[in-house]
Amino acid sequence: MKIAVACDHGGYRLKNVLMEEMVKQGYEVIDFGTYSEESCDYPDFAAKAAKAVASGDCDKGVVVCGTGIGVSITANKVKGIRCALVHDVFSAKATRAHNDTNMLAMGQRVIGEGLALEILNAWLHTDYEGGRHDARIEKMMKLERE
Repeated sequence: MKIAVACDHGGYRLKNVLMEEMVKQGYEVIDFGTYSEESCDYPDFAAKAAKAVASGDCDKGVVVCGTGIGVSITANKVKGIRCALVHDVFSAKATRAHNDTNMLAMGQRVIGEGLALEILNAWLHTDYEGGRHDARIEKMMKLERE
């Protein structure tokens, strides 16, 4: 599985921790930046990762900024993306199982590395349940086509 990752300066350290974990687990990780803690604009990087997921170049994506809010809003502007801002393990599992999210957002200034790794692993290793959720997701995605 190929995973797109991106961050701004406020998520740089956490992005690197998450990338290390994904590589350790055998995922192919494509880093869309940023590559330092120098101040930058989160839409520039989150959009690149979201477009890679939407196009199918990457299977899933993980984006990080200070709060996770900016990168999640940016990612969700890209057609075909369902990015969830998650700061607890239950929500990470639920958003995969019920919403079939293809991107995960987190905030480096909101949660610590240990919890972020638990969230990442819950999200990566939870499958979409399908069934009754299919119609709900179709209604959600129909909004992009209107």
